Amino acid sequence: MRKFSWGYFLSFFLLTALVSAQKSTIYTNDLKDFYRAVSLFKGQQYASAQLIFNKIKENATTEELKSDCAYYAANCAIRTNQANADELMEKFVSDYPTSVKQNQAYIEVAHYHFNQGNYPQALQWFDKVDESSLSRADQDQFNFQKGYSFFNAQKKKEATTYFNRVVNSAEYGSQAKYYLGFMAYEGDDYKQATKYFDEVSGEEKYKEKLSYYQADMNFKLGNFQKAIDLGQKAMAKSNVMEKSELSKIIGESYFNLKKYDTAIPFLVAYKGKKGRWNNTDYYQLGYAYYKQKDYENAISQFNKIIGGKDSVAQNAYYHLGESYLNTDKKQQALNAFKNASEMDYDLAIQEDASLNYAKLSYELGNSYQSVPSILQGFLNKYPNNASRSEVEKLVIDSYISSKNYKEALVLLEKNKSPENKLAYQKVLFYRGLELYTDGKYDDALKMFTKATTEQKDVVFTTRATFWKGEAEYVLGDFKEALLSYKQFTASSSAPKTPEYKNHNYNIAYSYFKLKEYDQAGNYFQSQIEKAASDKVRLNDSYLRLADCRFVTSKYSQAIDAYNKVIESKSVDADYAYFQKAISYGFMSKNDKKIDELNSFIQMYPKSEYRDDALFELANTYVADNKNDLAIKTYERLNVEYKKGSFTSRATLRQGLVYYNTDKTEQALVKFKKVASDFPRTPEALEAVATARLIYVDGGRVDEYASWVRTLDFVAVTDVELDNDTFEAAEKQFQQNNLKQAISGFNSYINQFPRGIHALKANYYLGQSYFAEGSESKSIPNYEYVIAQPSSEFTEQSLSRLAQIFLKNKQTDKAITVLVRLENEADVPQNKTYAQSNLMKSYYDVKDYQNAVGYAEKVLTNAKADDKVKSDAQIIIARAALESGDEAKAKVAYAKVMAIAKGELAAEALFYDAYFKNKEGNFDASNTAVQKLAKSYSSYKYFGAKGLVVMAKNYYGLKDSFQATYILENVIKNFTDYPEVVSEAKTALEKIKMEESKTNSSIGK
Repeated sequence: MRKFSWGYFLSFFLLTALVSAQKSTIYTNDLKDFYRAVSLFKGQQYASAQLIFNKIKENATTEELKSDCAYYAANCAIRTNQANADELMEKFVSDYPTSVKQNQAYIEVAHYHFNQGNYPQALQWFDKVDESSLSRADQDQFNFQKGYSFFNAQKKKEATTYFNRVVNSAEYGSQAKYYLGFMAYEGDDYKQATKYFDEVSGEEKYKEKLSYYQADMNFKLGNFQKAIDLGQKAMAKSNVMEKSELSKIIGESYFNLKKYDTAIPFLVAYKGKKGRWNNTDYYQLGYAYYKQKDYENAISQFNKIIGGKDSVAQNAYYHLGESYLNTDKKQQALNAFKNASEMDYDLAIQEDASLNYAKLSYELGNSYQSVPSILQGFLNKYPNNASRSEVEKLVIDSYISSKNYKEALVLLEKNKSPENKLAYQKVLFYRGLELYTDGKYDDALKMFTKATTEQKDVVFTTRATFWKGEAEYVLGDFKEALLSYKQFTASSSAPKTPEYKNHNYNIAYSYFKLKEYDQAGNYFQSQIEKAASDKVRLNDSYLRLADCRFVTSKYSQAIDAYNKVIESKSVDADYAYFQKAISYGFMSKNDKKIDELNSFIQMYPKSEYRDDALFELANTYVADNKNDLAIKTYERLNVEYKKGSFTSRATLRQGLVYYNTDKTEQALVKFKKVASDFPRTPEALEAVATARLIYVDGGRVDEYASWVRTLDFVAVTDVELDNDTFEAAEKQFQQNNLKQAISGFNSYINQFPRGIHALKANYYLGQSYFAEGSESKSIPNYEYVIAQPSSEFTEQSLSRLAQIFLKNKQTDKAITVLVRLENEADVPQNKTYAQSNLMKSYYDVKDYQNAVGYAEKVLTNAKADDKVKSDAQIIIARAALESGDEAKAKVAYAKVMAIAKGELAAEALFYDAYFKNKEGNFDASNTAVQKLAKSYSSYKYFGAKGLVVMAKNYYGLKDSFQATYILENVIKNFTDYPEVVSEAKTALEKIKMEESKTNSSIGK
């Protein structure tokens, strides 16, 4: 056991006492520093105080001292706006939850966030405060600041509670009343707002604000003059945004007092909500301008109202229409009235807008719907309208003036009331003309026939009779055509019609087609005598008169008429000269015929009748026993036209000349050439037959038999059977017994595929199939014919094949055949047919270079009619567009517009508008679109495309209402044309995007 040591105890005691004394000293020093820091804190030397508090906290030996230092350090941070001040105070609250200063800490953090403008955070801390422990002064500050934080958070009910607690406070009462008044103002409780505002109106700092609110309240209460007075009083001391709002209050007050001239400057000065105007703003300014008769400025404002679907928009659109009418912008007025008529917020405005829309549609045309249906729709909806009788008259006339005959006919078919009979007859007639122009002759004939049966207007009955004849003529029914023309001529009204001047010409051609040449000649003579001013028909009448006299062997009269054609130097002068020469031959004046033919060959080196002239010249030399000249001329013909239609005949004729002059060996050379180069042709058969005579006469039958065996189209033992089989089928063909003919020719071809008559049999079989309507079955037969050397059947077979391939959309095959037809045709009409269809076919396969080349060929043909010429110009125009050459397209479309009718005219007119739009000539472009709507409303596709161009024009003219309205209606009304709707949507999106930019700052 250890012994107790007093020395050790004493040492420990002394040590403990020393430590205790040190702690006491430190604590005493800490308190001293703490109080010094508190003194600095009270002296607002927060940064220095904070350093000391933090240092004391590190060494403090009691929780109380640490807690106090943490509190004051955080407080110093708050008062010096340090970034982490709230974090320090929150740390104090969490570290020392039992501190008596905790409630004060909540207050301090809340005040800190409030002073920083962080009202949501301030509210969080205010909610933690124990209000019952606050002093009177602290309570007022707490209530006001918490009330304001609720006010800032739009929690008006809670804000009202706390503001009411300080409403009598000396320090916060005025502010609380101001905010209570403001909340009442915002809640449209103007009585309460006025009460609070009046209580603080004597204080200078609220005067400026109160004038604004009081002006607004009086405006909303309908005290417009007082609103104006207060607004103008507040204007001088207001900021930019407040001045804008005051301008609106004053301007709208004047507007409501109908002082529009005074209202305008204030309405203009308004900057809009967040820099944007709404539809009401535009309407009020527009209406003020409208009442001042400043229609241009009114239009400028009204047409900025886009997408409005309320009573303001309806009013705006109606007055926009009125403004357009007053500035003679009727197309724009039409669209505005249409928009107003489609809204039912104000029924009186709707009815008047509908009336204006109907009248303008009648006057201008309408691309959206038929004018008659618009007018009739108005009558149905407003049967008691004061303008009913006027509109009823317009309905009848609109069927004609709108030229929308197709839709008009549908409406009239449904409503065959007696008063509509006249309109029905006129529409039938004009619809017939429309169909005739578009080449739909069967349908046109039906319309004209119906029109003649109505007989409400004798002039239209007479004209319909004439055009019935025209349709019958084109369809090949020449007897009926002649009858119709004669009925037309017999009418007492005929001389009043535009068709009368050429009635003799039409009758003459009907007789001509019926091969009644004497009668035809007489009528051509009448045309010459009575319509000499029509130069085109005059020359043609002389030519046909000459042909008629020629056919009826009146050669002297024929020559006189041919001379007239030659003297005119028309495109038919070469034909007339050739026929004149032939006429001398029939008059037994071969010397004169030879001279004329030689002159023809010299004068017309490029004439399509040159080969005919050489052949006739050679034949005439033979007739005059000038055999050497004949042989040379035949040879010249064959050299110049190696693959011509006369080559086989010229070679055969050479052989016959040699045969007749006993030059049999030379004759055999020619006959054998014909047989080898032109097998199965009539010339080949004649050549073989004549050669047979030479061989038989010379006793060389075996030699003949050996030669004939080399020919695959002549079998000596089968000749009789070959001929009999063919002749049996040919007889049925000539009697138009098509079924029997088809059976017979098929039998012949099966038995004699290379027979003597194989060429004819295939051609006649093809013709029989074609006539029967089995066109596709005829193709192999026609192809057989064109695969043989050129013959009298080649040209017609090429023409038939071309028709079939074109009809069946076999474009590549059609092109191949048409190229041959163009090169080999002797008939001018066939050459023109080939060229016109080649231009179309090449366009269809996107070979624009060849398409344009053939179109230009067609245009050089002086005999091509306007329809063919307009087709050619369209091809040039379309090809140019596809190739990106708009300049060339523009020229071509301008030429089309001068001659085209129907759909081609509509297309040309659309592009006229299109190019003018591209050039920035917006007004002229709109005029073209209006003409399109007025005159070609039945061609909906181009009408729709025209409207898109019109919308672009209006946007170019800064009329965004018209632009957007038109595009929206295109999208709504023309769903049958998706590509047009797509273009309209793209244009509309572009406009709206641009408008969204410009509307960010209001337009003036």
